[in-house]
Amino acid sequence: MSEAPAWLAEETPPPQRTLAQVLRVQAVARAEGDALVAGGKRLSYRKLEEQSGCMARSMLALGVKRGEHIGILMGNTLEWVLLFFAAARIGAVTVPLNTRFKSSELAYCLKQAEVRHLFHATRFLNIDFGAMLDEIPEQPAVSIATGSTRWAEFLHRGNAVPVVRLREAEALVKPDDVLLIQYTSGTTSFPKGAQLSHHGMLGNAWCAARRIGVRAEDRYYSPRPFYHVGGSTLSLLVALSAGACLLTTPAFEAGEALALMAGERATLMSGNDTIFQMLLAHPDFDAAKLCLRGGWAAAGPEVLDRIRSRMGMEGVCLAYGLSEASPNVVMSSWQEPFEARRSGAAFPHPGMDVSIAGGGEILVRGWSVMKGYWNMPEETANAIDADGWLHTGDLGSLDDSGRLRFAGRLKEMLRVGGENVSPLEVEELLHTHPSIAFAQVIGVPDARLGEVPCAYVMLRPGAALAPQELIEWCRPRCANFKAPRYVKVVVEFESLGMTGSSKVQKGRLREDALREFELG
Repeated sequence: MSEAPAWLAEETPPPQRTLAQVLRVQAVARAEGDALVAGGKRLSYRKLEEQSGCMARSMLALGVKRGEHIGILMGNTLEWVLLFFAAARIGAVTVPLNTRFKSSELAYCLKQAEVRHLFHATRFLNIDFGAMLDEIPEQPAVSIATGSTRWAEFLHRGNAVPVVRLREAEALVKPDDVLLIQYTSGTTSFPKGAQLSHHGMLGNAWCAARRIGVRAEDRYYSPRPFYHVGGSTLSLLVALSAGACLLTTPAFEAGEALALMAGERATLMSGNDTIFQMLLAHPDFDAAKLCLRGGWAAAGPEVLDRIRSRMGMEGVCLAYGLSEASPNVVMSSWQEPFEARRSGAAFPHPGMDVSIAGGGEILVRGWSVMKGYWNMPEETANAIDADGWLHTGDLGSLDDSGRLRFAGRLKEMLRVGGENVSPLEVEELLHTHPSIAFAQVIGVPDARLGEVPCAYVMLRPGAALAPQELIEWCRPRCANFKAPRYVKVVVEFESLGMTGSSKVQKGRLREDALREFELG
């Protein structure tokens, strides 16, 4: 095995701390520095510590106990952060709820997670949460909408709780306690709630911040929704661990994001390939207005090239992970040459082990792995084996230096005439075409081969490309069975189906392809 680089040899596992302990350190060290800018409002670290403490006392007055589950259903707002921090300080567990859930999905998660207290926006993204909750027969014991009379009463009740009672509650919280229950997407079954600890999430954020090179003076823009671990751990807690300022918006809109980054002089940014492509394709994009130097991306080499060259993110790092690992498994370092970061291979964090099982599945073990799925012992046993290895369901490989390369989701792999095809590999090929801004690949049925690749592509501004022309372009550049047999050129992906974290829903694309090409 190759010798580890100097920067890796100097890394150590993260300290074991609770959220309250980390917050208190930053409230002293960065008292008047911006901690959060969201929805046109801002909080300093001193105010964040004070106001989350007041809200924690309100929760105590409401009867919220250590280990109980509180639900949060709203966009990226100051209230979301204050509720999350307040619950953490008294040992309660936050259940972040996807703002795009339908009433049946919301009802399932509220019941399965045994949420006793729900805090929600009245409306968000034209969704009336009050009306949605009225459709649910079994609601939490307490349901409070922000901005309502009950919300004002909730905040006021905290004044009667002495600070000493808050300090007593904080003292009982341990790093190994569950901080948050993250529900998985549930694409193949009912969603499962991964129990993530204070140490798992804060340690993951601490390690990621070092790899990204986050400094206290940084202003870090992230559009990732707080109800996703990309928003909680890798955005909110990354900023907290370094004492930096997090910039966000209630929901992602490319024009608003560009204006915020320019106005607040963002130095770091995170996102997935879809988010970056939407920013780059927006008519208001102007690299001269940005002062980005780095951040992280869940994207392939071609997209990383564009992020670096067009957005100025010279230190951009590659990340791979999953909710059950809190979520980051490997991340490249800003200290590595760009070609090493671009390669798609990265080292695990210190104290974390990665292995490859038969068939190429990635296995993960260590302090960042979840404590199990809430109230699902059988599913937990299927996910984490007797030796503590988390079976990710993702494909990858390890090189001789110990770097992991992610190859794709096992459940998304195509089987073309007996050959395995990674959609990610085909997408990366398509991204090298000069006319293509963004591509997604799915499998569609074929009478002879069983399944063949189908590509959905968005073109760069001013570009023109016929589907058959792209198919012919691909054939000499990859094995014949990997080349798309069908191509659809689209103006955008939002109407076809995207998650709240700006990931394309490939199931929706496949449904569209079956109709478009009459394959059903």
